[in-house]
Amino acid sequence: MFDYRLKVFHTAASRLSFTKASEELYISQPAVTKHIKEIENQLGTKLFDRKGTSVQLTQSGRILYQYAEKIRNIYRDLEFEISQINEQHKGKLIIGASTTVAQYVLPEILARFNTYYKDIKIELIAHNTEIISDLLKEGKIDLGIIEGESQSSFFDYQSFKADEIVLTAKADHSLAHKTLHLKDLYQLDFIFREQGSGTLEFIHNRLKDKGINPEELHTVIQLGSSESIKNYLLHSDCMAFLSISTILNELKNNTLTVVDIKGFSIERNFHFILPKGEQSELIRLFLRFVS
Repeated sequence: MFDYRLKVFHTAASRLSFTKASEELYISQPAVTKHIKEIENQLGTKLFDRKGTSVQLTQSGRILYQYAEKIRNIYRDLEFEISQINEQHKGKLIIGASTTVAQYVLPEILARFNTYYKDIKIELIAHNTEIISDLLKEGKIDLGIIEGESQSSFFDYQSFKADEIVLTAKADHSLAHKTLHLKDLYQLDFIFREQGSGTLEFIHNRLKDKGINPEELHTVIQLGSSESIKNYLLHSDCMAFLSISTILNELKNNTLTVVDIKGFSIERNFHFILPKGEQSELIRLFLRFVS
């Protein structure tokens, strides 16, 4: 039911890539461009800025993305509400989620889920990716949602939600409005997440891909949550790589800022992590709801 042109835009905006959108939607890249151009003509505004081989949302694009996300959720909720009129679901679902997902992504989703399935009890356990994987292996949770990229033969993995990790500093940092080069990172003071964090693993791997040795970066301190890192940043000249999902309020209130790095970005997907084999009806229901 989701308007197709809006779906094309939403996919391209989530991935910040016309190529990835075309692959995900099984259409050509020129078709992606055509659909987005039609929306731009209809609204009389530019939605994307091209930066080399990558694209970024304009201010208009960010506004449209927010509304597209709301429209997508409304359509999904409509379809679920109608489809569930004659069905009843009861039981308990134990979800394990890495800390970023548990704190910043899941609460809104779980609130909507509870609106329609009041007889399904949800228990949410938050830990880093490594511990969530262990809990699932031990059968202590029904499914996990993680932010790391290490994969195990014990589990099945499904993409959940796109995310971007950005270099973050306090808004009045001396480098706040400058564009850095990768080699500049060796001159900075950093805060990183604790060992076992999926975010830490992902950042280190992307830096290594670009020839940066994370072991040679100056790490001032390692902290166990995005909240503690954000509060530390406010009182220091350190920088940190954080999920964009974790700093939306700080960006809005102009207390933290994103520092650009020329030719470098970190995009990822959060993933469902599931036990091998047939899933229970409650797990299948939850996966359908959030897809």
